[in-house]
Amino acid sequence: MPRTITVGLDGSPESRAAAEWAAREAQQRGLPVKLVQVREPVPEPMALAMLLGADTHQHWTEKVLREAAEELRSGHPGVEVTTQHVTGQPAEALARAARDAELLVLGSRGLGGIRGFLVGSVGLAAVASTERPVVLVRAGEQAVEEPARDETGAPSTTAATRPVVLGLDVGSPDEALLAFAFDAAARRNVPLRVVHGWKPPPYYAYGMALEPAVERETAKAEAAAVTEVLRPWRQKFPGVEVVEQPHFGSPSLLLIEASREASLVVVGRRVRRTSFGARLGPVVHAVLHHCAAPVAVVAHD
Repeated sequence: MPRTITVGLDGSPESRAAAEWAAREAQQRGLPVKLVQVREPVPEPMALAMLLGADTHQHWTEKVLREAAEELRSGHPGVEVTTQHVTGQPAEALARAARDAELLVLGSRGLGGIRGFLVGSVGLAAVASTERPVVLVRAGEQAVEEPARDETGAPSTTAATRPVVLGLDVGSPDEALLAFAFDAAARRNVPLRVVHGWKPPPYYAYGMALEPAVERETAKAEAAAVTEVLRPWRQKFPGVEVVEQPHFGSPSLLLIEASREASLVVVGRRVRRTSFGARLGPVVHAVLHHCAAPVAVVAHD
């Protein structure tokens, strides 16, 4: 049985944008889409108080799921779409639903005209607890992986194609992350822009300016490390144009800037199981809140 691309649907414009993104991705991958709606358990006293409105609420949720599925089938006739109702805490229920999925896709609310995500507690918890790749999609904009259009509305033949952007840590490169990013670029037939942010050597005090010679040598070493990590992947994906961009500076800020022209931003999340629960690193947290493109978070050991 093939994996599905699973979407968390709550009827919001953001979740509908996530479903639309998932359908396009499913078409590229030849996979079905599963729309999942989570019903939170209601405490008994509240359930008794809501008894008269329970049928109305159930009718509304079923209608939302049914209409979203019909819309996807109409817009993407080659994609199989199924639906599922589950009960539980949303983040945990979505993580369970995505256990056998190829991807989990969620909506993320944009901050008005500001380039950024308002990622709620459910979205963050789902990302932190799901070991399958998770993609967060914002609503209200043209799908950035689609080609730009000319004045007649036809796809432009001259506009530059938006790349996939990969955030790379050369100190701990992960095969699952690299494979996901290269595969995403290959499927979209776009360049892969590899962003690596590096900082001064540890013996430099905070705020201390780098000596020019040290900066040049460090930059050369970091660039060589990026090239070495990517070498076998260039061979596996010879059709993907790779642009290496190692820069001095914060990885978060470099990725947020690169996202302005990206179709997809891909970052890794190291799986850390502690007594306090799963945690997101600072780079992933910043990217999820502020990137202008859909963000794929790939969990790895």
